Amino acid sequence: MFKGSIVALITPFKNNVLDQDKYASLIHHHIKNGTNGVVPAGTTGESPTLDHDEHKKVIEIAVKETNGKIPVIAGTGSNSTSEAIELSIHAEKTGANALLIVTPYYNKPTQEGLYQHYKAINDKVGIPIIIYNIPPRSVVDMSVDTMARLFELKNISGVKDATADLNRVDEQLKKMGPEFIQLSGEDGTALEFNLRGGVGCISVTANVAPKLCSDFQNASLSKNNSNLIAKAKEINEKLMPLHKSLFIESNPSPVKYAASLLNLSSEEVRLPLVKVTEKTKKEVQKALKIAELL
Repeated sequence: MFKGSIVALITPFKNNVLDQDKYASLIHHHIKNGTNGVVPAGTTGESPTLDHDEHKKVIEIAVKETNGKIPVIAGTGSNSTSEAIELSIHAEKTGANALLIVTPYYNKPTQEGLYQHYKAINDKVGIPIIIYNIPPRSVVDMSVDTMARLFELKNISGVKDATADLNRVDEQLKKMGPEFIQLSGEDGTALEFNLRGGVGCISVTANVAPKLCSDFQNASLSKNNSNLIAKAKEINEKLMPLHKSLFIESNPSPVKYAASLLNLSSEEVRLPLVKVTEKTKKEVQKALKIAELL
């Protein structure tokens, strides 16, 4: 169920208020263009600056607008275990298909702390949980052994791996087997990630290139078809400048600027994030043109 091009949805704002109509239209845009799943309230959705009501609202809108057509993986992680449980229970009751739970940031828990955090959430819900392992943002790296231990629990189903270490794909596949869902959290390495045993990407770039990202994923997951792998490499080359330009400055400021150029969303972000510089704008524009999106 959880594979292919899954978009880490941006959260559109209008005068610093959640733009619910634009958010709904974004979701329909993704369904139309072949996106395989949506993640509301993730990092790209500016979850750190959404208040609790907004956090819950974007999940509710995603569930309503997808209407069962594609899965909703709700971002419900927190560095407070009780808060993560509350958000997770709400997401399940709302109708989300799975949860994306980031490793607790700032607290710097031990491996045992990580295990107990996820176990506590696991014990309170009844839908799949995807571990979000992103050391550059959370400052902790969940070990493969801890992940394997968690995989023994009823709801722990896979990982969004944003370590950028492709050897982790091999290690995780060897330790947990093919039933453990491995999703890339890095657009730029998604091709090699899939070729090594991954099954998709939770993508930032898919916000502005949903059809290309969907076509790329479909082709790259056809591991035994040399023609499709060649097609995946061709699309990957076309998208690579865009992947890079969207991370020149802190995500999601560049992708929101790109989305504004395509009339998908405003470029508004919430402090402490700010709009991108003129220099970055030029790089994003250039990359969109290379991808034939502008």
